[in-house]
Amino acid sequence: MLILFGPPGSGKGTQAAFVSKLLSIPAISTGDLLRAEAQRDTPQGRALRAHLATGELVSDETVGRLLARRLAEPSCRRGFLLDGYPRTVAQARSLASLLKDRALPEPEVLYLRVPDDHLLKRLSGRQQCPVCGHIYNDYFQPPAKPGICDNDGAALTHRSDDREDVIRERLAVYHRDTEPVLSYYRNGIFHIVDASGAEQQVHNAIEPFLLPAPALTR
Repeated sequence: MLILFGPPGSGKGTQAAFVSKLLSIPAISTGDLLRAEAQRDTPQGRALRAHLATGELVSDETVGRLLARRLAEPSCRRGFLLDGYPRTVAQARSLASLLKDRALPEPEVLYLRVPDDHLLKRLSGRQQCPVCGHIYNDYFQPPAKPGICDNDGAALTHRSDDREDVIRERLAVYHRDTEPVLSYYRNGIFHIVDASGAEQQVHNAIEPFLLPAPALTR
């Protein structure tokens, strides 16, 4: 079992997909679980949908229940990756109880470390083509013509939450609530990955932690 940690903009979604394919295990995002449950036409789904519409945080009990149900599915028997969960020490303790009840081993942690100043540039400079979906960055991968997609000439768009003040607040919440979780797992199998480079560079940094070393030949 793996847990993938990292601040906003560290590339957790991209690297989760890479690890999932590399190890042939499902990548589980609690955000995706909540959205899927909210779309169900059941009393629980409708109640969750109404709750999410308010913008309030979902209780740890609700998240834990959905996660337990997902981990019981056959696709998780050979292992799984948790993307961005747990986010608090309380959730980490709840997860520990769940794993113990299922007789599952302690998790292995991958921490995608990126300096805050780099994250600010990565997120505030992000632009996306609404037609082809290609993502650019003003600082690291700008389009040939400012504000215009190289592929189809469409005007690029910014996400509303990619403003610097919003990004700083998201990072502050991460440092306050989620970084203590890293300390919680430090005594276990804990890998630090420099995730400030390009996507393939981060792939290359992660892979040695996950695949066995090749046998030496004589």
